[in-house]
Amino acid sequence: MNPQHRRLPRHVAIVMDGNGRYAKARGMPRAFGHKAGVDALMRVVRVAADRGIEYLTVFAFSSENWNRPGDEVSSLMRLVLVAVQRHVPRLEREGVRVRVVGDRAGIADDVRRACESAEAQTAHNQRITLSVAFNYGGRWDVAQACRRIVASGVSAAQVDEALISRHLAMGFAPDPDLFIRTGGEVRISNFLLWQAAYSELYFSDRLWPEFGEADFDAALLEYARRERRFGALTTEAVAAAGA
Repeated sequence: MNPQHRRLPRHVAIVMDGNGRYAKARGMPRAFGHKAGVDALMRVVRVAADRGIEYLTVFAFSSENWNRPGDEVSSLMRLVLVAVQRHVPRLEREGVRVRVVGDRAGIADDVRRACESAEAQTAHNQRITLSVAFNYGGRWDVAQACRRIVASGVSAAQVDEALISRHLAMGFAPDPDLFIRTGGEVRISNFLLWQAAYSELYFSDRLWPEFGEADFDAALLEYARRERRFGALTTEAVAAAGA
């Protein structure tokens, strides 16, 4: 299968699940699984860029993840610093733009500076946009969008779906066409709740550190087979209405 000859999503979102189980199956600490998960992300970014995907958004750290054991949270924060230092230069060379979405007020200064550095180093790139959802939650996103709208002084009569969408953390990107979750779970876990309203959902039993090119292509193939519907309209009907 050559995905470049099939209908492709512009925007793919991924819940990268299974790092802890990957480590446990190998008798290793959870930090080992998270490190392997970063390596898997680098593989998938490269594959997505090669396939012509314009936007890739991944759920790296949810607002609920603070409830995990303190040593695991600390190792995740350290991993962010290491990942930025090790991988961002390569991403910059390969045309990847990095954006970090989430509540930055709730993270340590060194982690926030690392996120800002990754964005600054890659801001000129246009091949693919990698958005990393960090300290992010879908409900938080809607709430912060509403707060920003209220603060702007817009009247209630002016608030519509388009206005809310523009104020969301992902307001710079189209809604995800394809939503992938690895690890065998079949829920969206408070990720892009507003934006995923009409996303095609794809669930993989593969643990995230094991997810590779063939798995990503399988998801793209399944997406190409589906007839997308937006309410009562097919993709073809939407195209005809816009003609």
